[in-house]
Amino acid sequence: MSGQGTGGAASEAAITIEGLDNRFGDHVIHHDLSLQVRRGEILGVVGGSGTGKSVLMRSIIGLQRPTQGQITVLGQDVDAPPQHGMGDIRSRWGVLFQGGALFSTLTVAENVEVPLKEFYPDMSARLRREIARYKVMLTGLPQEAADKFPSELSGGMKKRAGLARALALDPELLFLDEPTAGLDPIGAAAFDRLTLELQDTLGLTVFLITHDLDTLHEICDRVAVLADKQVIACGTIAQLMASDHPWIQDYFNGPRGRAAAAGHLPVGDALDFGAQTKA
Repeated sequence: MSGQGTGGAASEAAITIEGLDNRFGDHVIHHDLSLQVRRGEILGVVGGSGTGKSVLMRSIIGLQRPTQGQITVLGQDVDAPPQHGMGDIRSRWGVLFQGGALFSTLTVAENVEVPLKEFYPDMSARLRREIARYKVMLTGLPQEAADKFPSELSGGMKKRAGLARALALDPELLFLDEPTAGLDPIGAAAFDRLTLELQDTLGLTVFLITHDLDTLHEICDRVAVLADKQVIACGTIAQLMASDHPWIQDYFNGPRGRAAAAGHLPVGDALDFGAQTKA
């Protein structure tokens, strides 16, 4: 694991969520949800189907407007107008959506250039191309992949291409939505290693939604558990496995959880139960 989520400046909040409500009509997804993501950590987010993991991520990045609550990212309220001299907060994060969400009519390099065109419209086409090709290679794709279309890529290559686009603006925050879904075990393990290397090299804070128990054990500093419309607990896996909450017990102490846990039981600080009150 990265080990960046504990102590010193690394424990400062990159994301703070307080009293968040998300509703679709009469259907309540989140109620009074609170969570804090520390700078420099890889935070895994887990929960059963319908607990709103992706909705939570979309709320943080401004694609889903909460019914109420406050979200602060890197010191800025995501709903507030940009502060003088602060620039657009969106340029400080990158997002890998589930499946990559690449534009099918653009090459990989052209996909990576999209955020560069949006935030730096005066950048020369030559510089954009150079940056795009560098980001493609940074994610471990071969150089020739830059000129391929998404339809010409394997599932694992599409994930890396989406990651290259997420890194286009040199973000401080990286959001990953089910990055290993659909990958075989070897490909998933390789993507985990890449995530950890990039986090360490670039000093990223990573918000990672996943169901992959191996990923949680291998690279996450802490894990936040969504249930009952809130974050019911947030801590290391060792701490979570000591919880008596039924869903946590089933998830981490079930047959697959025990298999994933073999050989890597991390030790950390006290588990933060009721994380909805302040992580």
